[in-house]
Amino acid sequence: MDPLRLYLLGGLLLHKAVWEVLKRRHPASVRGSPAKTPLAQAAKVVKVAILVGILVQTLVPDVLPILSEPAPLRAIGAVLFTLGLAVAVIARFQLGENWSDIEAGLIKPDHQLVAAGIYRWVRHPIYAGDLVLLAGLELALNSWLVVLVPALAVVIYRQTLQEERALIARLPGYADYCRRTYRFLPFLF
Repeated sequence: MDPLRLYLLGGLLLHKAVWEVLKRRHPASVRGSPAKTPLAQAAKVVKVAILVGILVQTLVPDVLPILSEPAPLRAIGAVLFTLGLAVAVIARFQLGENWSDIEAGLIKPDHQLVAAGIYRWVRHPIYAGDLVLLAGLELALNSWLVVLVPALAVVIYRQTLQEERALIARLPGYADYCRRTYRFLPFLF
């Protein structure tokens, strides 16, 4: 296996390991049972399918290659992957016990507003980092599957709107936080 694919695979495994370790370190962040709605169950299945798919994709030859000489594309993809991984992991650490699984959608009674670090600039750096990570991964793998990232971004955008409505209703200061921060990209969006 070439070094780039090993790097991508290692980054994906690091991402997953951070989530699993922090989930166990802060069990209160996943307290309660996740919503058992069909939509929540479908979200979990899709999340696992995407993870398995991209893990497998790093192990096989190029899937739907974009370029026959992809070196520059791979370099750009590796940089984006690294940036997205760093943002998502740092943001996950900064969120600490205030994190919950996307399909659980829990807002705990002791939930606190996190408005420092990366969260000083953007409300959803984990989502943003993960989208940049995925786009970078697909570019580094020279895959046309990168065109699916904007579709996933639309789904994530809708999820953030739902989360923000719930947080505004239940978390003091969140509405003001929304007025002074960007959703995904500092100074842009």
